[in-house]
Amino acid sequence: MDKPADMFDRDHEWAALSRFISDPRPGATLGVVSGRRRQGKTFLLDAACRAAGGFYFGATEAADAESLRRLSAALTAHVRPISPFHFADWSEAVDALLALGAERPVPVVIDEFPYLAKANPELPSIIQEALRTLRDERAGSRTRLLLCGSALSFMGRLLSGNAPLRGRAGLELVVRPLDHRLAADFWDITDPRLAMKVNAIVGGTPAYRREFARGDSPRNADDFDDWVVRTVLNPETPLFREARYLLAEEPDLRDTALYLSVLAAVADGNATRGGMAGYLERKATDIAHPINVLEDAGLLHRDADAFRDNRPTYRIAEPLIGFYHAIMRPVWDQLERPGSAARVWQASRGRFVSNVLGPHFEQVCRDWTLHHADPELLGGMPARVGHGVVHDPKARVGHEVDVAVIGIADGAKPPLLAIGEAKWNDTLGIAHIDRLRHIRDLIAQAGRYDTRGTRLLCFSGAGFNDKALAAAKAGPEVQLIDLKTVYGLT
Repeated sequence: MDKPADMFDRDHEWAALSRFISDPRPGATLGVVSGRRRQGKTFLLDAACRAAGGFYFGATEAADAESLRRLSAALTAHVRPISPFHFADWSEAVDALLALGAERPVPVVIDEFPYLAKANPELPSIIQEALRTLRDERAGSRTRLLLCGSALSFMGRLLSGNAPLRGRAGLELVVRPLDHRLAADFWDITDPRLAMKVNAIVGGTPAYRREFARGDSPRNADDFDDWVVRTVLNPETPLFREARYLLAEEPDLRDTALYLSVLAAVADGNATRGGMAGYLERKATDIAHPINVLEDAGLLHRDADAFRDNRPTYRIAEPLIGFYHAIMRPVWDQLERPGSAARVWQASRGRFVSNVLGPHFEQVCRDWTLHHADPELLGGMPARVGHGVVHDPKARVGHEVDVAVIGIADGAKPPLLAIGEAKWNDTLGIAHIDRLRHIRDLIAQAGRYDTRGTRLLCFSGAGFNDKALAAAKAGPEVQLIDLKTVYGLT
């Protein structure tokens, strides 16, 4: 299948779909495609159906009988049989979809599948029965049935545990947001500092540029503030209310006020369960359920502490939601009045740097270290990259480590390949390097990791002074990573 010329990137996803769809072997097969909203799943699957002559059906939130009528009408228009389809139940409908692949491999997409399953909870079991191994309708078909959904909590349960479709899928494809490098290309931004600031607000969601901002990208660094005012903070644009809609569209989030408050607590810097509970003036046990639900929905991400067991921290997974809670929600009444955005943004820029841009830069540095850094720079291949707090028993203080690179454990202790500090607005110098050396000594004393080859990483959005540059030239122990390196421009 030829990928459409107007599809940006998604080479991996298109290749995976192509292999699944074009598989010539007999027997209908099942694939599951998931991902947060606005990532381009519908565009991707619709394009695949067009390229391979398949059938695409987009479900809506409707009663079961209405959905069956809509599917009957859509399949009638696609096949154009002598008499139109009138499906009495989903078993009959699924068999008709399997019949589409009687002569060749054919993709059949049911988009927004959670809507159908919500109206008819038996639908996954019906599909399981239809795809039973020795069933003639399955054996005589080469339909490649693709179920797609944006409700991550539901899609995550679809193939897990004792779910009817567990073990049935030949494809499990997650359509993720574009990473920081691809997002910069997508937004046509070549200045890495500007790219990071835009990415801290809209992340890597393709729809936010194409549909929501109507192609409006900041022209240069001087245009950034005006761009925020005319797009993100403008009540006339779709981006203005998008963060609220993302939360409302999750089916498992019933007590919206409580979930909003949990996200607000994290956006205000309360990254632990105890911190969130204190912010909400509740017991930690009272917020365990909303935290788990937000995790399942893909809105909160749990990060294990690299140096302390059972001390996880949480971060908001969607940058736009983090920006909304840190910047927009506290002054929502002002922003809803047209013409107030410029004044609000002027007063919020400091909070944007400290509560949004700084933490986002740290996370991008961790992502870069895991997915883009040359293993030679790190002294080995990273198994995982996290962050955490190292306790200093003599000083009775905790030292935060922004980047902790753990290697592949071949012996008793996993190697700590590197530890790092990431500062957006600070010029890093020898004091930051000495601090990392001290932390490395503390980690060695704790005995959890092998620190004999641990390197020191300094990430900065503002640069490095002469002493830091001299330390980096002395040997591989100290590595300085600037924005150009993070964006692959050097």
